[in-house]
Amino acid sequence: MNRIDKPPPLPDRPLDGHKGLFGRVLIVGGSDEMVGAPVLAGTAALRMGSGLVQIAVPRSILAAALSITPELIGVSVDRVMKAAALADVIVLGPGLGQSPQSKAQVMRLIKLDKPMVIDADALNILAAQKAWPKSFKARAVLTPHPGEMKRLAKLIGEQDVPNDEKGHTELAIRAAKEFGQIIALKTHRTIVTDGDRVFVNQTGDSSLSKAGTGDVLCGMIGSLIGQGMDAFAAACAGVHLHGRAGETAGKIFGRRSVLARDVIDALPRAITS
Repeated sequence: MNRIDKPPPLPDRPLDGHKGLFGRVLIVGGSDEMVGAPVLAGTAALRMGSGLVQIAVPRSILAAALSITPELIGVSVDRVMKAAALADVIVLGPGLGQSPQSKAQVMRLIKLDKPMVIDADALNILAAQKAWPKSFKARAVLTPHPGEMKRLAKLIGEQDVPNDEKGHTELAIRAAKEFGQIIALKTHRTIVTDGDRVFVNQTGDSSLSKAGTGDVLCGMIGSLIGQGMDAFAAACAGVHLHGRAGETAGKIFGRRSVLARDVIDALPRAITS
């Protein structure tokens, strides 16, 4: 096991850069009951420096989603594959739900040879398969919390997620090797591994214990991949800055009162501190 002790630096930001240099991110998610999740992911990607972020959500919630963050660009669900072909990275799953349409969309998108960050219901859809899909061509960072990891682990013959850091690390390494993907197992000390290298994050506290903060994280990682970072490095930097932003927001609002949007607003301080 190759232990990585420090997160990598962020990509350079040239003074004369324009939006075309900083990545096109596509967020695929949302449902009538979950308008906020893709918006949080997309807004976090913008805060992290992405040049252009599109959200592909059901038409019934598109106007509401764009009214929250007007800097986002909407994509109707019938144009997802065209948008995916143009994207530098796809973030798949925030608020997606598990309808038949959502399941079909996930199974189509994973066939693309594209960098992806896969979270939330997209992970649950994959976990519900009998085995890891042979059609999976994406180069992905999977970002499960322990509940999602428990469901995914059944695909590799494991029934439970350990409670200790050593157990988390061993399970994440095994899953990364079996799936051929990067795992970011979200716990108090999030584990990032590609099956060989392992980074154990040391930032973050209970300020992050609110719905929506995971959506923020997957948007951040997607943004960094879109800006040209290697996926493993992007995941390490993303979880580190996510934790630092949570700590920063906690100092401002108190750990009890932090919302996911406050974590996004704290990102500039986390990046520059």
